[in-house]
Amino acid sequence: MYPPPRTPLVRRCRSAVVRLLALALTATAALLFAGATPAQAVTSRQIAVPTAPMGWASWNAFAAKVDHNVIKRQVDAFVAAGMPEAGYEYINIDEGWWQGTRDGAGNITVDEAEWPGGMKAIADYIHSKGLKAGIYTDAGRDGCGYYFPTGRPAAPGSGSEGHYEQDMTQFSKWGFDFVKVDWCGGDAEGLDPKTTYQAISEAVAAATATTGRPLALSLCNWGYSNPWNWAPGMGPMWRTNTDIFFHGGTPSYGNVLTAFDRNIHPTAQHTGSYNDPDMMVVGMNGLTAAQSRSHMNLWAISGAPLLAGLDLTTLTPETTSILTNPEVIAVDQDPRGLQGVEVAEDTTGLQVYGKVLSGSGNRAVVLLNRTSSTQNMTVRWSDLGLTNAPATVRDLWARQNVATTGTSYTTGVPANGSVILTVTGGTEQSASTYSGTSNFSGVAAASAGLKTVEVSYTNNTSAARTATLTVNGQTSTKVSFPPTGSSAGNISVNVSLAKGSTNTIAFSGAPTLDGIVVRPLPGKNGTLITGTGSGRCADINDNTIANGTDAQLWDCTAGQNQVWQYDSTRKELVVYGNKCLDAYNRGTTNGTRVVIWDCNGQNNQKWNINSDGTLTNVNAGLCLDAYGAATANGTKLVLWTCNGQNNQKWTVS
Repeated sequence: MYPPPRTPLVRRCRSAVVRLLALALTATAALLFAGATPAQAVTSRQIAVPTAPMGWASWNAFAAKVDHNVIKRQVDAFVAAGMPEAGYEYINIDEGWWQGTRDGAGNITVDEAEWPGGMKAIADYIHSKGLKAGIYTDAGRDGCGYYFPTGRPAAPGSGSEGHYEQDMTQFSKWGFDFVKVDWCGGDAEGLDPKTTYQAISEAVAAATATTGRPLALSLCNWGYSNPWNWAPGMGPMWRTNTDIFFHGGTPSYGNVLTAFDRNIHPTAQHTGSYNDPDMMVVGMNGLTAAQSRSHMNLWAISGAPLLAGLDLTTLTPETTSILTNPEVIAVDQDPRGLQGVEVAEDTTGLQVYGKVLSGSGNRAVVLLNRTSSTQNMTVRWSDLGLTNAPATVRDLWARQNVATTGTSYTTGVPANGSVILTVTGGTEQSASTYSGTSNFSGVAAASAGLKTVEVSYTNNTSAARTATLTVNGQTSTKVSFPPTGSSAGNISVNVSLAKGSTNTIAFSGAPTLDGIVVRPLPGKNGTLITGTGSGRCADINDNTIANGTDAQLWDCTAGQNQVWQYDSTRKELVVYGNKCLDAYNRGTTNGTRVVIWDCNGQNNQKWNINSDGTLTNVNAGLCLDAYGAATANGTKLVLWTCNGQNNQKWTVS
């Protein structure tokens, strides 16, 4: 759960493109320690990674009003609806099960009038149905039920601070397989999210070592401090945004779209680690059946955890069919484990998302129409990293093939709706292959932007190995290498590269590596904006996505927070796929802050890229300026009267 908007505890995290450069990566890069090698030197055997959790969670339907009988009825309805056969396996008990009481030894105690036999009894019942059991706590001393009671009196002490290992071990001994750790107490106390969740992750590992029962950790700090930067490796999922709806409110399709937009962090999602846009509201009051299908489409293309949130005893056949569509679920649960990304927006509000799937030449596609009228929309193979060779197009709700065609596919998409497709049997565009053991330098890219990297390795142990991946000095990420047996296999990650052959991809702590294959994703091609006076890039600090975040100068790394797509018709400079470079509050005076904001089509988000190297704001007529002619990292970007100085000149490439 997540508390409603409040002050000061909550800091809100708000969340045809003209192709700028070539369609494919060059294949001429040099390697550190070794030269480029033939493609056959790197294995094509893909290793399946753990997929995002699927199940049901109690909060959306019941808030804090949960007890043994409520959960038992949901388990029975879950099984009767055939959800286990569709792949759903977790029954997660959210906030409200515990009122903060402990015994003299500090162990959690519960009201056995509500939980006869204690929490072990309900975990045992869940397991008796072949399912997995999930439970909930808070990172602070007091949980959300203390700060924001919902149907029960405020419950002090309902957090795990000071008892992390003790509580995780107790959960594991009770038989729980999953724990969600919320942030109400952590937020109120001003705890540091990264260090706090690292301590909780270590407590989970210690509990597993003690009991032998794995406990999956769900981090739920609502996107504060940008967990996509540091959560991979701590647990399989982390929340990226506020609640999809608040207790006492009604779900809405608009909130579904907001959660989806804030959840797109593709370089963080890989090898069993997942961005979490929140529990689903499919089938709940406030959404039509068509909107529920679109909701499923968006979570599936994201590869997001699929946790249903409605009262399962009210399931209709239509909602059941939406939640259990095997072809849509297969997109979400694709064992390559990557996140889909926006690859085209030829017209404002008509967005094409593509997801790289297992195998070769296979993609999932969502055509998302955010406008108020039905529109024909086109997906181009070239944007997906495929050649124009024929491929088979399948409509996943119709469950039938709709075309075998080359180049592209066009179909009608309803107003405020979406269509989900697969494009299979296509031909991958040319890739670059590099040999090496841990560090790969001289990696080439024809354009800045996102690429898919296949990492060939051998791990002949029985456990996954965790390594640190660093690209061009960007924020590093933890990558998991599952066992391969005695022969090599590969896993995939999405990385952001600079144009040219100066990129470096480095692994620390990895098993034996054979090499990498770098594949283009031309729909994500973009540019860096480099200051002539500073040699530094226009940057959004720490991969932050919040509206109003200042643009600044920083050393060029070609991270996603520095790669901009420019549409010469709309004149927008777009980062992250959905945030525009913006003159704050439509300011027109010297010193106006330059920030990112949700793209809205207003003139304060439009820019002219001029032949003299300046970028001028259409609304203000002023130049993009490194404030005070400074050149250091962290220098803020502002609007200023054009004066011809180098702090107002930029290379866009």
